Amino acid sequence: MAEKKTNPLNEIIFNVVVPSIILMKMSGDDRLGSVGALLVALAFPVVFGGYELLKKKKFNFIAILGIVSVLLTGGIGVLELDTQWLAVKEALIPGIIGIVVLGSTFTKYPIVTKMIFNDSILNLGLIKQKLMESNQQQAFDRCLVQSNYLFASTFAFSSIMNYILATVIVTSPAGTEAFNEELGRMTLLSYPVIAIPSMLMMMGIFYFVWRQIRKMTKLETVQIFKTQ
Repeated sequence: MAEKKTNPLNEIIFNVVVPSIILMKMSGDDRLGSVGALLVALAFPVVFGGYELLKKKKFNFIAILGIVSVLLTGGIGVLELDTQWLAVKEALIPGIIGIVVLGSTFTKYPIVTKMIFNDSILNLGLIKQKLMESNQQQAFDRCLVQSNYLFASTFAFSSIMNYILATVIVTSPAGTEAFNEELGRMTLLSYPVIAIPSMLMMMGIFYFVWRQIRKMTKLETVQIFKTQ
């Protein structure tokens, strides 16, 4: 039975929309207060992420980093650290993932290969057969390496943009109502400014691999992808 995928709308609601609204609207002293609003807002992505991990009964590196990132944000706010640490943290998480992806290029199993070139998506047996028949296996391996470099570059883009966004938007002292409001605004803006462009870049990588498979194997799209 295929693993049930997480609803993207639920991810946006629990990780972006609800925390942002709480931070921007509930941080006043007459409501939750700056610390209370911060803790409640950050509880949503932590609980949602933890629930998803337990439901799938397997832990993955990126999901755990996401939870750690949220906890670090809470620590910066509660301990009232310099907001520069927030910018560093925002850049550090995607930076670490990018380094891991880049490092996997020099192993037998580049991460992009596991993500795209796997038998849950593609008819690997037929594709490999056609690559061998056309003597294109080495050329396709180089294509996968190039794709892995491109994949790592999406995290470099995210790291740089996260740092710029945090530096420009979050300027008030941590632990204040203004800090929470700016953090909420940054969270909302991070989706259209960073997440959507990164997703488009990843779709471009997938398109690149698909085009190379078609070119090297002469297979049609319906033969390349699994339909069930």
